[in-house]
Parts: sequence; structure tokens; C-alpha cells
Amino acid sequence: MSELTELQTNFREVMAGGATPVSVVTAMGDGLPHGTTVSAFASLSMDPPMVLVSLDRQSDLLALVRETGRFGVNVLGSDQSALALAFARKGGTGKFSGVRWEVDNGLPRLPGAPGWLACDVAQLVDGGDHVVALGTVVAADTVHGLPLTYHGRLFGTHSALDGL
Repeated sequence: MSELTELQTNFREVMAGGATPVSVVTAMGDGLPHGTTVSAFASLSMDPPMVLVSLDRQSDLLALVRETGRFGVNVLGSDQSALALAFARKGGTGKFSGVRWEVDNGLPRLPGAPGWLACDVAQLVDGGDHVVALGTVVAADTVHGLPLTYHGRLFGTHSALDGL
């Protein structure tokens, strides 16, 4: 095993040890919805409200985000692991087949997701084999529901510790 491969393996294990929110990032292109599952999503700023998402450099969605300057973030709920898997497939076409969606602020929104953000791209930052999209939030909505998380290569959710 080469040193780089060992480092990559150890890095992957460390990252699997941290729970992350699971989201579907979406964009519109030629009137059609496009989306992909991401676990690299975080808040960045409150003033102005900003988030960041990490998109594979080779993804069709990144090309669309570059072109349109906009993206949506659907923060998935604990009952939406099937959606997460469907949108994690490689290839940009057909992911919305059989999936209920609506247009919100000109972007594809997945009804039932506990969190929704519509964003304008503030900056795209190169990061290895991914590009980090910094987005200024232009609309936000939330509904009650437990989040879908990813930890140890498994989907789960968050629960409060007893007594805290």
C-alpha cells in the first residue's frame, strides 16, 4: 500500500467517524430539474446568511451551478434515505423520475424535506477533486422533522442524550 493510499484510507475512516447532514443540492437547466446527494454541507455565515456545499468537479450539477449561478439545498429528513440513495447515483439524468418535486424560487425543491434553502452563488472555490460552492441564501424554509445523517457509512438520525 502506497503512503498516499494509506493516508486516503485513514482520512476516509476519520471522516466516517463524524456525523454529517445529508442534503440534495438542486438546480434547473433548460426547464428540467437536476440534483445530487451531498454530505459536505455546512452553514458559513449569518450576516449575510451563507452556506457551503461541496460538488464533484466532474458532476453535471456543478456545470449547471456554474452556468446558472444558483442552487437549492434540500436538507433531508430521517424518512428520506431512499431519496438520498436515488440522488447519489452517478449521471445527471433520470434522478427525478418518479420523485415529487416543485419549483421554489426558480429551483427544484423536494417537498417533505425538513430544510430548504435557495442560494445565489457567491464564489466557487477549487478544492482537490471537488469545488466548494459558497452560496448566499435568498430564501429559507423549515418544517418539523428529524434530520437524515450519515455516520460510519450508514444513514441515521440525531437524538438527544438522556438527562441533557
